[in-house]
Amino acid sequence: MRAFEYTSPTTRQQAVELLAGSWDQSAVLAGGTDLLSLMKDDVVAPKRVVNIKDIRELHGVRFGPRGMQIGALTSLGELADHPLVRQHYPAFGDAVVEAASQQIRNMATLGGNICQRPRCWYFRSGFGLTPKTPEGKSLVEEGDNRYHAILGNDGAALFVSPSSIVPAMIAYGARIRIAGPKGAREVALEKFFVIPRTESEREHDLRPNEIVTDVFLPPPAAGRYAHYEVRQKESFDWPLVLAAVALQMNGNTVRSAKVVMGYVAPVPWVSEEAAQALVGKTVTEQTAQAAGEAAVSQAKPLSRNRYKVQLARVAVKRAILQAAQGKAEGGAA
Repeated sequence: MRAFEYTSPTTRQQAVELLAGSWDQSAVLAGGTDLLSLMKDDVVAPKRVVNIKDIRELHGVRFGPRGMQIGALTSLGELADHPLVRQHYPAFGDAVVEAASQQIRNMATLGGNICQRPRCWYFRSGFGLTPKTPEGKSLVEEGDNRYHAILGNDGAALFVSPSSIVPAMIAYGARIRIAGPKGAREVALEKFFVIPRTESEREHDLRPNEIVTDVFLPPPAAGRYAHYEVRQKESFDWPLVLAAVALQMNGNTVRSAKVVMGYVAPVPWVSEEAAQALVGKTVTEQTAQAAGEAAVSQAKPLSRNRYKVQLARVAVKRAILQAAQGKAEGGAA
C-alpha cells in the first residue's frame, strides 16, 4: 500500500473541505471493507484518506414524515437487526441479511455499500472500468466474461453493478442525499448510478468532493414486495442475478409495478417492460413468466454469460410470485 495522508473530520462540512477535486487526490473511508482492499491491491492510490466514521450525524435510523431516514454510516448489521426495517421494509431487510456475512455486515456501511466499486476482475486487477487491449479491443469481450453484463452493455462498460441491496431500495422508491461544497442535493437512488462511457468517468453520480450522507425510504405504502437472489452456493456468495419487485394492487389486479434487477447491467436495471407486462393483470404463473420474459427481452449476452438470461428470467418470475403471495408485505403494522 502506498503512503497517504490520513484525516478524521467530525462534521460533514469538514469532510467536504478535506476532499479534493479529483479522484486520485482523496478518498472517503467509511467501513473500509472495499476501499482498503482496493488500496492494498494498488487499484486506487489516494494521496489523502478522509475518515468519516466520527461524524455522528451520519449514523442511525430515524422514522418521520418522510419515512425512514438512514445515515450513510449506519452498518448493515444495524439495519439487519432493526425492528422498523423488518416491520415496514421487509424485502429491504431480507436483502440486507443476504448481502454479506455477519462479520462483514458489522463493518460495512450503507453508504459504502451503495458506493462500492465494481467486482469485475479486470477492474480489480487494475485494468479500469472499460478495460482494453493495447490494440483497443475490449478485454471483457475477448476474455472471460462469465459474470458480466447482459443488459446496458452497448458501450465499453461491461461490469455489473455490485450492490445486492440497492435494487430492493429502488423498488421501495429510495432517494439519496449528497453533501458537497455547494450544499446538499438529493437524487432518486436509481438515478445515482450511471454507465461510464470512458475511463475518465465514474459509475456513480458523485463528484470527488462530495459524500453520501443519508438515504430516505418513503413512508411505507400498502404494497407487496419481494427480493430474490440466484447464487452458485447457499453460503455467502455474490449473486449471479437478483430481482426486487414492488406491486401495488387493486384487489387481485396489479395497479402498478416496479421490477429491478441486479448483477445484469452496469447499473441496477429497472425493467419497464416487465412492469408493463404486469399492470392490469392478475398475478399468475403465466403472467409472472411473461414478465420474466419481458425483463430480458433486450438482453445481449456476451460470449460466456448467456446462462444469465435464463437466471434473470427465473429470478424476476419468482420474485413476482413471492410478492403476490405476500411473502414480504410493506405498510404500517
